[in-house]
Amino acid sequence: MLRALAHAIEDAAQPPQRRALLTSLLLALAILALAWLGLTVALAGWRFVGIGWLDHAIAALGSVAALALAWMLYPALTLLVLGFFLDGVLAAVERRHYPELGPPRALGIGAALRSALRIVVLATVLNLLALSFYLVPAINFLVYYVLNGYLVGREYFELVALRRMEGAAARAMWRWHRGNFVLAGTVIVFLLSLPLVNLVAPVVAAAFMLHLVEALRRGTAETFAARDRSRLIED
Repeated sequence: MLRALAHAIEDAAQPPQRRALLTSLLLALAILALAWLGLTVALAGWRFVGIGWLDHAIAALGSVAALALAWMLYPALTLLVLGFFLDGVLAAVERRHYPELGPPRALGIGAALRSALRIVVLATVLNLLALSFYLVPAINFLVYYVLNGYLVGREYFELVALRRMEGAAARAMWRWHRGNFVLAGTVIVFLLSLPLVNLVAPVVAAAFMLHLVEALRRGTAETFAARDRSRLIED
């Protein structure tokens, strides 16, 4: 896993990834800013109790809460933006490291966006359900990273694996190596939560998951091949 992460960090410095990074960064900032400003404006115009100063205080607290929620959802929201550029980023990494793979399965931008939107909705629901745990010191960090590590790990895995594998095979691989992918997702969430580092994290994450999936996929194939050889010898 460390080798896969090291390769991904190196890949992020390549020209195709830099272009995707700059574009996705601007779009992600625009999405977050518009969502937060829209909710802030809506709260400012709402009359909660009919007392001026108290309504303003509630609106201000709501705006701060919306900003905090946007930060918590940032790992999932970056997937939405990255969905526009994922094929190009992954294709560049594959050409550099795995030229023998050939053309990937055609998923299309629609499938990528549907997958990303699904994880945004799921992340919103689960994070809201876990909101009470976020108020408990020490436990809040554990819940946040494990929960979002699962969500982000699964979504990145699906977006990468389905380029090369049928749905049934991808689901089987997720079951066999779920721990590895959740741990990888937790690493990605950690990178996304670091100031400045989160600017390059989405591109690093895509390459990281690609290297991890390829390593596990090839390792699994070699394991099955070794089992087949041993069975032939026994027979």
